[in-house]
Amino acid sequence: MSDKYREAGVDLEAGYESVRLIKSHVARTKIKGAVDSIGAFGGMFDLSTLGLKEPVLVSGTDGVGTKLMLAFDVDKHDTIGIDAVAMCVNDVLVQGAMPIFFLDYLAVGKNEPKKIEQLVKGVADGCVQSECALIGGETAEMPDMYSANHYDIAGFCVGAVEKSKLLDGQDIEAGQVLIALPSSGCHSNGFSLIRKVLIKDAQLDTTKYYDAFGKTLGEELLTPTKIYVKMIKHLLTNDVAIKGMSHITGGGFYENLPRMLKEGQGVSIDTKSFPRPAIFDLIMNTGNIAKEEMYNVFNMGAGFVMAVEKEEVQTVISLLKDIDEAAYVIGEVTNSGSVDLTW
Repeated sequence: MSDKYREAGVDLEAGYESVRLIKSHVARTKIKGAVDSIGAFGGMFDLSTLGLKEPVLVSGTDGVGTKLMLAFDVDKHDTIGIDAVAMCVNDVLVQGAMPIFFLDYLAVGKNEPKKIEQLVKGVADGCVQSECALIGGETAEMPDMYSANHYDIAGFCVGAVEKSKLLDGQDIEAGQVLIALPSSGCHSNGFSLIRKVLIKDAQLDTTKYYDAFGKTLGEELLTPTKIYVKMIKHLLTNDVAIKGMSHITGGGFYENLPRMLKEGQGVSIDTKSFPRPAIFDLIMNTGNIAKEEMYNVFNMGAGFVMAVEKEEVQTVISLLKDIDEAAYVIGEVTNSGSVDLTW
């Protein structure tokens, strides 16, 4: 049908096949309010179904970064979509908003329907974990922009929160306790440094099995970013008064923790108070990287941090234990105006 377009590198028939393959994955993400709109020009969501009196929409967009290069090298593509969702929904979550819908953008050098199905499966898995609907997306075949085996993926998420429950940092006060939720590893940050240290310089074999990880190096690095929606939702629905939250992404502790504070406030963190995944020791020791830089780039095992009053601490830990999730008291809010880490 489109021979000239195919000669130019774009296969419309493969595109149609990709859409057919991903429909079942999209269907898994449907929630109340999601309007069947796959194939339409715009995704739709009925906001009135949420029952909010004064809804505030909170949005976020992000990609996966150079973690994609590991996926290309290992030829594993079924978890990258989870990362794309996680990087967006975790950001929306810190304002107290629950994600309601997600859209993805996928640009490929060559449309391989089975690979695209794996990528969208990951997106759907992430949406199911986030209890939000995948209501649309775009797949662009761009042979002159990307090589045949390469692609890029990004996402866009919208969440909603009652205006009176929006977290904007105004309730943060010195003396409040900081509780960390553990990460699943490197998440989707710092991979330019990881690849330089472990792959380019040390030339470590990504197929080598490591006892410390219980898996190969490639599998460890591709462990998807942890999604914190269900944990925070569980706390909020049990009336825990969370005063502020921070998603520990690129920039580590030094950049992300101040984003939930008021001017002049700071934090004091005991880095020994939460477990550090073995992958960070491998990166730090192999690259001879100072601790300060590690905590300025990576989450180091604390993927999400919340501030609560001292009286709430045991309630938070107990509620999370009820759903088999760990939590660690790692420090407190101060009036120091700085991020102070103790080793």
